[in-house]
Amino acid sequence: MTITDEIRARMRELADEERARVLKKFFKTGPGEYGEGDLFLGVTIPELRMLAKQYGSIRLKEVLALLASKYHEERMLALLMLIHAYSKGDGPAKEKIYELYLKNTRFINNWDLIDLSAPRIVGDFLFTRSREPLYTLARSASLWERRIAIMSTFHFIKKADYSDSLKISEVLLGDREDLIHKAVGWMLREIGKSDLAAEESFLREHYRMMPRTMLRYAIERFPEPKRQMYLKGLV
Repeated sequence: MTITDEIRARMRELADEERARVLKKFFKTGPGEYGEGDLFLGVTIPELRMLAKQYGSIRLKEVLALLASKYHEERMLALLMLIHAYSKGDGPAKEKIYELYLKNTRFINNWDLIDLSAPRIVGDFLFTRSREPLYTLARSASLWERRIAIMSTFHFIKKADYSDSLKISEVLLGDREDLIHKAVGWMLREIGKSDLAAEESFLREHYRMMPRTMLRYAIERFPEPKRQMYLKGLV
């Protein structure tokens, strides 16, 4: 039995059919939905974190085998392992994991997988480097790569660096996907927590053309009178 087989056997022991049914509905796995065809075992995040800690020293080749799994939780476990390896790695190790991540975005194919990993790997790696790869992702035909682009900037926002978050938000203003509207609105709201002037400057220029969900997420923390002014186009 390989280490990957051992991990999968452990996950089957932790699996819960009823929880898996709930997760399939929550992550929209029906025909035509964003998570169409995704499969779940019903393993909880705390259980996945426990496994990631226990098996955190396995080789990247074995992690990739999990990342390519048809089961959502196995892909999540692989990403938890990559985050751990990235955080402990030196410069070359971090670069290798970053490159591996971007070569395998087809497996990082749901919002929870992206939101967990993109800021900690892509955002962290690019913080002191050219951010041009994010603009390539932002213009991708893949919904998930576009979400990776904006969510990676969460790392920058935490460092009070808002420029690329705002520029990528502008690129994504016309996006048709609700999951992008929510992510952009969320990042704008996060900017506003630290620099309300920066958020409002962007909003005043763009709010009339923003998708409604994006705007609602962005102004969620505003005082109600100001929120209503934005919603009614009176700013």
